[in-house]
Amino acid sequence: MFMSISTTGTAESPATDLGFLLHKHPGKVQRFGTSHGEAHVFYPEAGDELCTAALLLDIDPIALVRRGRGKGRGGSPDFALAQYVNDRPYAASSLLAVALRTVFRTAMKGVCEARPELADRPRPLRIALPAVPANGAGEGGGPAMVARLFEPLGWQVEAVAIPLDESFPEWGESRYVRIELVSATVRLADALQQLYVLLPVLDGAKHYWVAPDEVDKLLAAGEGWLADHPEQALIARRYLARRWSLTRTAMERLELARLAEADDREVEEIDNAVDDTDRPEPGAARPSGAEPAEDGVAQDGVAQDGVAQDGVPPKRPSLAEQRRAAILAALREVGAARVADLGCGQGELIGALLKDARITEVVGVDVSARALSAAARKLRLDRMPERQAARVKLVQGALTYTDARLKGFDAAVLCEVIEHLDEPRLPALEYAVLGAARPAAVVVTTPNSEYNVRWESLPAGHVRHADHRFEWDREQFRAWAERVARTYGYTVVIHPVGEEDSEVGAPTQLALFRIGTAAEPTTTGATGAGTEAARAATGAAGTTAPVRTTPEGGEPR
Repeated sequence: MFMSISTTGTAESPATDLGFLLHKHPGKVQRFGTSHGEAHVFYPEAGDELCTAALLLDIDPIALVRRGRGKGRGGSPDFALAQYVNDRPYAASSLLAVALRTVFRTAMKGVCEARPELADRPRPLRIALPAVPANGAGEGGGPAMVARLFEPLGWQVEAVAIPLDESFPEWGESRYVRIELVSATVRLADALQQLYVLLPVLDGAKHYWVAPDEVDKLLAAGEGWLADHPEQALIARRYLARRWSLTRTAMERLELARLAEADDREVEEIDNAVDDTDRPEPGAARPSGAEPAEDGVAQDGVAQDGVAQDGVPPKRPSLAEQRRAAILAALREVGAARVADLGCGQGELIGALLKDARITEVVGVDVSARALSAAARKLRLDRMPERQAARVKLVQGALTYTDARLKGFDAAVLCEVIEHLDEPRLPALEYAVLGAARPAAVVVTTPNSEYNVRWESLPAGHVRHADHRFEWDREQFRAWAERVARTYGYTVVIHPVGEEDSEVGAPTQLALFRIGTAAEPTTTGATGAGTEAARAATGAAGTTAPVRTTPEGGEPR
């Protein structure tokens, strides 16, 4: 099994600098032990104008059989005879990829202590691989696959199919190709990382069991190039030996990395799944005078008519339950059947939506892969009846970017979402949701900061959750909602959610945007623990009349 790396140079920048980058002296032949044989590094040519480093991997077939327990390379066409007749000593595959990592580990990291300036600078490279298996397995193998994988990375690709027998051309082509890659823009470290990933991808199989840690290896080696590769899904699928659970994990993490890079933020900043299970808000805080129940939900000790029933105080609906009831009431009011839950978190609202037979489709969107995984577990999507499962879909996406998947819905919900964004990013969300996706209705809920003084354990001046970037009072929320409605041609009605306080209002505020025409204002009485759930959440004294608006020009980007 053979591979060569060549570069050119001048007297001022000699080609033998390749030795510094590879950490292998051009004047020596070096030998390295691997788990399946010996790797040799030598330089057939080393001069100022041209330098070539060669890697020769001498496979021990007996060691290969013993370590592989006779299982061959799962998925290989020659599986039945893999112990006795195989291509592994000759064709570049995952064995060569492992040898690359063993022999050139420091070079793959882009480290060159002797000449630090060399590592970050691309130089002319020519990489030759005399025999590489390119198994299509229904995915378009051969020279075409080599081009699909390497050309987007900046390589000029020459891939020639090797005939089964040159003396008998009528027998056709083998599954092997001869590859030459040429580039003057790719760093050597990146080239080695790409080969480490793409050689097993071309082969379509590995000589060892693919465990979950292979996802980490793929993402580490693919850093800086895999997230934007047009064949990203193909690469992940074939590198991970078509193990679908691992492939899904890899794709979710790649998408998260892409979104983080687009926002110029760390992955940990946006993959901050927030627990949205029912609980007093904020955290363990509770309103003045309320007593904590055993399950952590505040109770007031009176029944709906103000009298205890059988001496057992009734349970007051938590604020999260009241919020969901308000959202469901708003969706019924607009007659929504297809709903997008934007920033769905761990799927609490989705579960409530699926209980309503009038809702025919729910799409949950969240930037956090952890939140989506938690939502899938909580909703038990893997156990859900087929007809029910067909109603729900979870997708990963950032709400500050336009997304064609979100167009055409009857309604979109932003439940306790906007306060998790930095205020300068709100215009991007406004345009992505109301301007580009443009559902017929949008429901937005957010905390009322005026109510925070009623939480005994919340220090003055603090927001309710550590991840909240801001919290608005009623006037600020009204001004924002009216401006957004005017900009995008919606009307808006604002409702309080939860028990209203005569001085500071309700703990949560809800805005219902409707496209085109105005809705009738709601004028029901004050909310309280004793009213019917939906009306208690949405009908309250002081509810604003709808605001008729017309679009203003321009995207607020």
